[in-house]
Amino acid sequence: MKTIPYGKQSISKSDKLAVANSLNQNLISSGKNVTLFEEKIKKLVSCKYSVVCNSGTSAIHLALVSISVKKGDIVIMPSVNFVAAFNICNLLGAKIYLTDIDSLNGQMTPKNLLDCIKLNKLKNIKAVITSQIGGQAEYAVELYNIKKRYNFFLIEDACHSFGSKYYYKKKLLSVGSCKHADISTFSFHPLKSITTGEGGAVTTNIKSVATKCRMFRSHGIIRKKNHWEYDVLFSGLNYRISDINCALGISQLNKLTKFIKFRKNIAQIYIKFFSKFSDLVKIPAYSKKNLSCWHLFLISVNFKKMSCNKNDFVKFFLKKKIILQFHYIPIYKFKVFNKKINTNEMIGAENYFFNGISLPIYYGLTKKKLDHILKSMSIFLKKNSK
Repeated sequence: MKTIPYGKQSISKSDKLAVANSLNQNLISSGKNVTLFEEKIKKLVSCKYSVVCNSGTSAIHLALVSISVKKGDIVIMPSVNFVAAFNICNLLGAKIYLTDIDSLNGQMTPKNLLDCIKLNKLKNIKAVITSQIGGQAEYAVELYNIKKRYNFFLIEDACHSFGSKYYYKKKLLSVGSCKHADISTFSFHPLKSITTGEGGAVTTNIKSVATKCRMFRSHGIIRKKNHWEYDVLFSGLNYRISDINCALGISQLNKLTKFIKFRKNIAQIYIKFFSKFSDLVKIPAYSKKNLSCWHLFLISVNFKKMSCNKNDFVKFFLKKKIILQFHYIPIYKFKVFNKKINTNEMIGAENYFFNGISLPIYYGLTKKKLDHILKSMSIFLKKNSK
């Protein structure tokens, strides 16, 4: 059996044909596919503006630049997330404050955010960046209510959540609709819900945000009536995504519902399986009213009841040709985070780091491979439980 990754893209013949056809267009950069992809995203998530770019990291940068985050501005984010948002804020010179997280789902809770604000006596907060690890939009409404109270910009780092929805007033709202955020950012990396190879998007209902994102995406340039005339309003970068990438994204959008349904079925199989090991493995108690795209399937293993640690756990599965992953190492454990932090204030993050594991989940994961994962898991848990 070939090695089973924790995630994998699914590329079909129709995807390849769409990419091939895009190469025959007159413009393969800044052409009609870029505009069409933006329009389709806008319609899918029900927002006013959509701006696509060349990565999820670029999308986060566009979001921060669009609200003019600068040196000394206070930005709050969860201690557990991919390092992209931290790196950009750090490069911009922002004062970064990290919150604790829920020890099971890895997300910043409303209480975590309020605790951070009160503990550090924060005022004039510029922005709060949330992270929906695994594709679960757990606290969208509650965090938005805190935003209104403290008057900061709320940015959803929704790079895991394209296609996810959350429940509000008897309706399912799409992540990215920005009904409860100022800006949402997405990633179309190969392991995400859909892929453009590499790519990202910003969605918002604020016109000035979208306008600045578009300009910064292309060097801060604004075009005039004659194509040879233009002005540069501010210093930007080249974050453009090609029409070739967008052709793939447009094709993938047609299969998003199918992709998510497949992942959900795998998640349900995992949930049923681990109910037999509830004393050793916990699964986050997500809201049953929400709809997740199931980018990740997270478990928390009680290693205090095991005769092994997390490294032993991962190495065992590697021998079985199964790649597990961890999302993510807390940011304060990296050398780039050069501040002292009291880990007693990060109990959730410490527990999450100690116990958390991501299992393989992706479209195309066969029954044979899934059975192999479950069989290996059963053997390991039974053998190593105290």
